[in-house]
Amino acid sequence: MKLILRADVDTLGRLGDIVTVKPGFGRNFLVPQGLAMAASAANLKQFELERKKLAAQADGLRAAATALAEKIAAAKVTIAVRVGEGDRLYGSVTTHNIADALAEQGIEVDRRKIEMPDAIRALGEFEVEIRLHPDVQGVVKLQVVKHGQPEKAPEQQPEA
Repeated sequence: MKLILRADVDTLGRLGDIVTVKPGFGRNFLVPQGLAMAASAANLKQFELERKKLAAQADGLRAAATALAEKIAAAKVTIAVRVGEGDRLYGSVTTHNIADALAEQGIEVDRRKIEMPDAIRALGEFEVEIRLHPDVQGVVKLQVVKHGQPEKAPEQQPEA
């Protein structure tokens, strides 16, 4: 099935690309979501008329994602967890925990956009990528500390 993409799709291509996909994927997902339309002569003409509007929409989304990435880079997320002997975590820190910690700071991020190959199972500092847009990725600095432990303050030099 040949389709014209009306938006950037991560695994397929960019706005305006003509792609070939399996019929079920096109019929059940891409077309109903408004991400694509059938590649016919009439639809090509209609798409060319809509291209500027769709491109402006895509630029707006990219700008919003860039602004959000800057807010995320400035945020410092600390998650307090319970630990056992040898500073081993009970459970782990997941994307859900990170999304909740960001929401507490006023930054709304869908947890499915947080990219972690594995759950975090140790204390320390980590950098976690967040896929905000196909062209924009944010990085959040995450600190995992013991529950009840105060945050580390910058060390001060003793006065001489």
